[in-house]
Amino acid sequence: MILSDKFLAQGFLKDLENSAWYRYSTAEEFYPLAGAIIPWLAAVALIACCAGLYLGFFAVSVDARQGEVARVLFIHVPAAWVAMLLYIFTATFAVIGLAFQTRLAAMAAMALAPTGLLFAFLDIWTGCLWDKAVWGNWWESNLGMFSELALALFYLGFIGVHTAMEDLERANKAGALLLLAGALGIIIDFATVQSWSAQHQGMPPGTTGAIRLGTVELATLLTMSLAFMAYAGAAALLRLRCVILESERQSMWVAPQRGSGAP
Repeated sequence: MILSDKFLAQGFLKDLENSAWYRYSTAEEFYPLAGAIIPWLAAVALIACCAGLYLGFFAVSVDARQGEVARVLFIHVPAAWVAMLLYIFTATFAVIGLAFQTRLAAMAAMALAPTGLLFAFLDIWTGCLWDKAVWGNWWESNLGMFSELALALFYLGFIGVHTAMEDLERANKAGALLLLAGALGIIIDFATVQSWSAQHQGMPPGTTGAIRLGTVELATLLTMSLAFMAYAGAAALLRLRCVILESERQSMWVAPQRGSGAP
């Protein structure tokens, strides 16, 4: 029985080593794969962004309650979704890198964080524009707004830790713990941010009832979300290639890449 279990385990490890997932878990193998994926993601991002902007500006009718300012939400809401999703990915890769000492996972977290921060700030900025137009204030003090700000600050903290610490191992550990601490903010943000009209701040003055999404509005939100996710993937992979070259600069396989002007 023990021998059979041993053979099964050896077979599983052999299958794992031959799998694509295991093959591309090294920086050397993943680097060219990322380079091949980036143009496709960039093309999807460009096409989806153009389609989403067209739908948002021309296909969607003027909101009867909020007017033209409601179009801001076609950027605000997808930005909030993507910022939260990228935070989950960043924290997951950081924890995997810390728990299993996987260098590529730690690099992926470093590459994702700046793009996540970009969308977190885009979320806050467009939210402030909506607040000013609807409520007359640039900032509404409520749980939703503060959770969005906390999300951006945790991104900043993670980036700051890696910038300030020269010891990469310590920086990875501190960054992973910091991102785990911010996971509660993600839960709060997800619970408070609604899919339309920023209802976590209540309805505009003088209006009653819930706002319902039509087919065109939903299609616009999903299209812009696809555009933002594709852009985030392309930007993160491009940055990851730079991180790989910097981290592996002493490796023999990096020299030809530097000579060819990569990434």
